[in-house]
Amino acid sequence: MASPAKVDLITLGDELLLGIRENSHLKFIGGELARHGLALRRNTSCRDTRDEIIQAFREAWMTADIVITTGGLGPTSDDNTREVIAHCLGLELDFVPEIEETIRARFDRMGRTMSENNLKQCYLPRGAELLPNPYGTAPGIYLQLEGKRLFMLPGPASELRPMFKEQVLTRICADGFCSLDDAYLQIRTMGVGESALETKLLPILNANPDVQVAYCAHQGMVDLRLSLDSMPIDFERLRAVGDECREVLGPDFVCFGHCHLAKAIFNYLRAHERTLSVAESCTGGLLSNAFTDIPGASKVFAGGFVCYSNESKMEMLGVPECILQQHGAVSAECAVAMADGAAERLGTDYALSVTGFAGPCGGTPENPVGTIYIGYHSPLGSWCVRMVRPGERTTVKTLAVNRALDVMRRKLHKYNLGEALACECKAEEAEVAE
Repeated sequence: MASPAKVDLITLGDELLLGIRENSHLKFIGGELARHGLALRRNTSCRDTRDEIIQAFREAWMTADIVITTGGLGPTSDDNTREVIAHCLGLELDFVPEIEETIRARFDRMGRTMSENNLKQCYLPRGAELLPNPYGTAPGIYLQLEGKRLFMLPGPASELRPMFKEQVLTRICADGFCSLDDAYLQIRTMGVGESALETKLLPILNANPDVQVAYCAHQGMVDLRLSLDSMPIDFERLRAVGDECREVLGPDFVCFGHCHLAKAIFNYLRAHERTLSVAESCTGGLLSNAFTDIPGASKVFAGGFVCYSNESKMEMLGVPECILQQHGAVSAECAVAMADGAAERLGTDYALSVTGFAGPCGGTPENPVGTIYIGYHSPLGSWCVRMVRPGERTTVKTLAVNRALDVMRRKLHKYNLGEALACECKAEEAEVAE
């Protein structure tokens, strides 16, 4: 294995700096490289202007071993990456008829007429190699020059992500800069904070000083990454340490890998041929979405109700009017009635419900903004859990969904179902849970 390469990422686009779109490319590419043992050295975001692209590229090219650019390869006037970088390297642009044929064929398949500005995408810097793009019109570009490697990728995430995995990562690994195998073991936890997690695991980690540890808290979960300096990675050793951690963590352990909480629940329900429904108020369908994001969800997930008003709770779920009058929609009694109603209406074994004040309005002295009640229906009975997490509305909704999923996961774990829940999910896209 060669010494670690210096990898720079240049993300192009006015929309990134104007706050129109988040820089998801940094998160994706940085995460993929790290998973395979190679860390990004630097990310530069710049606008689609010639001078700024020149400055960003020259700074990266001067000291990096690998430069990756995203965006600016399309057909419009603000797509300048190809032309500007070719100028920086003193390379002519050559027209490639094969690219034109591919683009015209794509438009024909879609039943659309190709505008002539698409021909801009048919040029490659002299000596560069085409990176085919079966997901869009703009091909990627690969160039090896001056002992360095340059990858230019299109901006749309639906094109960039598969191209990076299929064409960029494989080349970097083949050249010995990283490994196609995972470079660390990830342990996903829920319900324990970073400081408490470290305290719990400290005896194990102190007994294994060669194991490096990194913590990442997000959306109520904490991911623990275990790695070794040695290459190739001794994964059996990492797994042995991971198994010790799993024993200590108990129900706080979710999985090895990137498994979403909903997937852990899905695995159990499918294995035991059980079904689930949900009822939501303040989360507005996010809980249902967590399950429908899973391929094959219909084998387990019967459906969900979004009941925002009191009237809809009564009509769709059969919540008694007396509960709403005496306790209110944001109450333990209402949450349980919602879960029971969903299970009854759709004939499922299990049901989850969420009702609360996501903010910024609403709330009472007893139930301030950020108060969420989670109802849980099972063959063994119904329960409710209350959480209070003040914050921005979107954050509260996301935390409420994850807490609801964790409530069910822990209930299943409590009744000796943990082995079915503790699945290993390898190489799943973590952004779905972000």
